[in-house]
Amino acid sequence: MKHRTALAAALAVSLGLGSGAALAQHAGHGSAPAASAPAQPQAQASGAATQAYRDAMARMHRNMDIPYTGNADRDFAAGMIPHHQGAIDMARIELQHGTDPEMRKLAEAVIAAQEQEIAQLRAYLARPR
Repeated sequence: MKHRTALAAALAVSLGLGSGAALAQHAGHGSAPAASAPAQPQAQASGAATQAYRDAMARMHRNMDIPYTGNADRDFAAGMIPHHQGAIDMARIELQHGTDPEMRKLAEAVIAAQEQEIAQLRAYLARPR
């Protein structure tokens, strides 16, 4: 859970959301729903968008399971690449299936920001040690 909270905080900083708001938005990332949350009806949990989100999240979590090197900087960069790619994949699903103008605009911004950060992370990893 510490790893996910750190990644959420890094994402928050990269998106300029401020730590409080972003951490609140990402607090349950990858964990079970809170006990007080109402159960989601099965009918709402089906459909092409839901399956696409599930597939994207599973791929992101699988790809974030990196072989750690012991170098915190390099491990951070290597783990953040699939995390950011997961955000891009989810944003693309929003653009394919979503209709709310605000969410579609946010998805476009997420794609632009995360692609730029992936490029920065890859450039860092390409540097000689």
